[in-house]
Amino acid sequence: MNLAIDIYYHEKGATCIGVLFEWEDAKPRKVIRAYVDEVEEYVPGEFYKRELPCVLAVIYQVKQYKVDCILLDSHVQLGAGQKGLGEYVYEAMDEQYPVIGVAKRGFYNNADYVREVRRGESENPLYVSAVGCDLDGAAECILNMYGEHRIPTILKQVDKIGRR
Repeated sequence: MNLAIDIYYHEKGATCIGVLFEWEDAKPRKVIRAYVDEVEEYVPGEFYKRELPCVLAVIYQVKQYKVDCILLDSHVQLGAGQKGLGEYVYEAMDEQYPVIGVAKRGFYNNADYVREVRRGESENPLYVSAVGCDLDGAAECILNMYGEHRIPTILKQVDKIGRR
């Protein structure tokens, strides 16, 4: 089972959504919600300080499930020697779970750490990065997820659930 996580910020806190799914699933098998009352302010270059507690709040709620991989709407690495959110999550969980980042935009300094994945008929790629698993295998998993469009159906659904 895999876990996709997305975060939605409001005035002071955040709603953190996770969905458990298998790669071929069209809909989540389970939805997890966590709430964080206070989050750090956004600081350029330190995005992980804002997101990491939110991501961990979801992960801590799925300990009873066998999670094979965590997917984030983020980059895993930002470039040589620069960690992205995914790498911070990987380290915070004692390297227990592989982490795949699926970003909608490229990052200027991490081309060597991502694979561009084009799904459906979109000319715009997704930027897939990974830690704890093979990058080419991670990109292949994202390419083959259910759905005909650029964004896999499960990832669209976690976004939609969080916006409710």
